[in-house]
Amino acid sequence: MSDLLKGQETLDRARSFIYNSARLLDRMRFAYHFENGSRQDVIRGLRPYQNEDGGFGQALEPDMRCPDSQPVTTEMAISLLQEVDGWGSELVPALLAYLKKLTLPGGGLPRATTAVNRYAHAPWWATEADGIPALNPTGKIVGMLLGSPLRERLWDLDWFQAHLDFLWQTLENSRPGDFHDGEQWDVFLAHAPDSARAAKLYAVLDEWLTSPGVIERNPHADGYVQKVLDYAPTPASYAHRFVTKDEVELHLDELQLQQQPDGGWPISWPAVSTASEQEWRGYLTVNRLLTLRAYGRL
Repeated sequence: MSDLLKGQETLDRARSFIYNSARLLDRMRFAYHFENGSRQDVIRGLRPYQNEDGGFGQALEPDMRCPDSQPVTTEMAISLLQEVDGWGSELVPALLAYLKKLTLPGGGLPRATTAVNRYAHAPWWATEADGIPALNPTGKIVGMLLGSPLRERLWDLDWFQAHLDFLWQTLENSRPGDFHDGEQWDVFLAHAPDSARAAKLYAVLDEWLTSPGVIERNPHADGYVQKVLDYAPTPASYAHRFVTKDEVELHLDELQLQQQPDGGWPISWPAVSTASEQEWRGYLTVNRLLTLRAYGRL
């Protein structure tokens, strides 16, 4: 089978899965990216996850079944707004008000609040106390906002500057511990306001990314490991410079082989519930398709 036909078959099977089994939001994302769907439809799909306080909950992050607004869930919402260039949407003003209210006195956002404990959640989201600032998700949230058209209106605000101070101090006194830490470093440094200061931290990030075992090079590795295409989902990804063309091709081959009979992709971690697994699979399937397209496989 030619690569063109194989790519079309992959897309057709994924389309069937998305429309049969994915939540509305991910159906709208698929339509936006692959069927000339509208940005506004994606935003309409995202709107029910926003609470009255402006933050996002309602299991938008499927490993947190908590309906209350959560920082990581709000980070996912911001990522989706970024994905469709939805910065001008009606969701944004209340979202910013939530971030301002949640900002801790010395800067930083909590990783999660104790409200998450009252509902089913992945064990890594269990939270013992409110009010503890965390790199995850502060780094990505601030980084995405710095890279957005909102940067100038946020720049002089005290709460936003407090986040910058927190992030500089945190990064300058640590190194990434895992894939999720690395994401926070990457997104913040990509838009950091002080390039000379960022350059010193990029050296730390680069040393970590090239350390043995950080990027999983084996395309057949099982379990919750982060592989070449997790770190470099597109050729424009920062970590792409640390992998070889042959490694990318091997992982793309394996990624296509991992497509399930129903057309979707599996998750690699224990699901909180049947619903959470299916929601993750819809979200992940769109992401896998975007990666395959970015590398010319679709």
